Amino acid sequence: MIPMSLASVAAVIDGELSERADPEAVVTGGVEFDSRKAGPGGLFLAIPGEKVDGHDFAAKAHEQGALATIATRPIDTPAIYVDDAVGALTKLAKHIAAASKARVIGVTGSNGKTSTKDLIGQVCADLGPTVATEANFNNELGHPYTVCRVEPDTEYLVLELAARGIGHITELCEIAPPHIGAVLNVGISHLDGFGDIETTARAKSELPRFLGERDIAILNRDDPRVARMADVTRAAVATFGIDADAAFTAADIDPGDGRHRFTLRTPGGSAEIRLNLWGRHHVYNALAAAGVAWHLGASPEQIAASLSKAGRLSERRMDVFTRPDGTTVIDDSYNANPASMGAAVRTLGQLPTEGRRIAVLGLMADLEEQSESCHRRLGEQAAEAGIDEVIAIGEGTEPIVDGADGVTATHVPDQAAAIALLRSRLRPGDAVLVKGSRYRTWDVADSLRAKEETHQ
Repeated sequence: MIPMSLASVAAVIDGELSERADPEAVVTGGVEFDSRKAGPGGLFLAIPGEKVDGHDFAAKAHEQGALATIATRPIDTPAIYVDDAVGALTKLAKHIAAASKARVIGVTGSNGKTSTKDLIGQVCADLGPTVATEANFNNELGHPYTVCRVEPDTEYLVLELAARGIGHITELCEIAPPHIGAVLNVGISHLDGFGDIETTARAKSELPRFLGERDIAILNRDDPRVARMADVTRAAVATFGIDADAAFTAADIDPGDGRHRFTLRTPGGSAEIRLNLWGRHHVYNALAAAGVAWHLGASPEQIAASLSKAGRLSERRMDVFTRPDGTTVIDDSYNANPASMGAAVRTLGQLPTEGRRIAVLGLMADLEEQSESCHRRLGEQAAEAGIDEVIAIGEGTEPIVDGADGVTATHVPDQAAAIALLRSRLRPGDAVLVKGSRYRTWDVADSLRAKEETHQ
């Protein structure tokens, strides 16, 4: 965090210092809402929860060196009292963003936000001190938390922008206004919040709409809904894509073993890239990252070098490893929607293996009335990709089996049953994909892990 006195922090967040708090003490550490991470010179944010109340851990945070706790009720350690803890964090983040010299990069889209944010963060880190969203801390709590990690020497702030409804992305942009905004795609996801894909597109368009005349919008020209966002932004527009004529594109794409090679073409020349990430969809993510890096002053050679060494940072996202028995596992179990499921199944279909390809698939949540058709289509995609066996887990996934014509397909009631079935079916040399919406296949993925596994 940018150093501030407790008195200054209290003024910024409209808080009141307790008698125990030293107004002249300078905050030099971060702001943490997990007391286990609270440390010397930092602040602890006490958030009341349904099961756990952060105020109960204020003393622990103080013992670990936190200068004060941002609290909403009386505590016995130094405090800044506010009415709303998350609102206070947001006010502090706005102040820090305004005071920082960092270039702010925002990333949104229905699929690939976290992976692309990770790529951009790694490319930016090669250019200068960088702060990027951890994992998927992309909401009303994680977003200001990330902004508050900015330090005086931070040059680049890379933020993942998520939304479950209209107005959410605008609210996040107002905390730390982006200088560069990348929109990756618009797909079917979170229909419980958006209702339909056109509403999803309108929500994602809030990022380019927010940008000013001196800013840059990086848009996927292969996605018609994203390409049309060029008409609603005041920013200069740079496009990326594979199929369409774009400023940043990939030529001579070679799938290799699933980690694609291609020639990156930019307005300033070309360079060869060999990704360490699995799946063709990462070519798009890399092109978006290349567009950002180019507008930050990186050369094609610098961009290619950074992207070629960039790795997977976030858990349960295309984590490919080989077990001691020779089984290859793709753990992409963090979350799922129709587009990411299709990409994962195609990646499994392209993965070199001496054995069978088995897809263990959980429910794709929040699809509302489109759930049955989307799950049936997933079964069809598994057949088209050459998958040998499908295991569908839980209520609502039966249409996957119906759609997987010509594939050995089994529906099981829960993860325990899927684990038991896998143990009876797996043979050395097989390849297994595990994917589903939040937590619905995590037990299966974890059961396939071993201490001796080798990551690829």
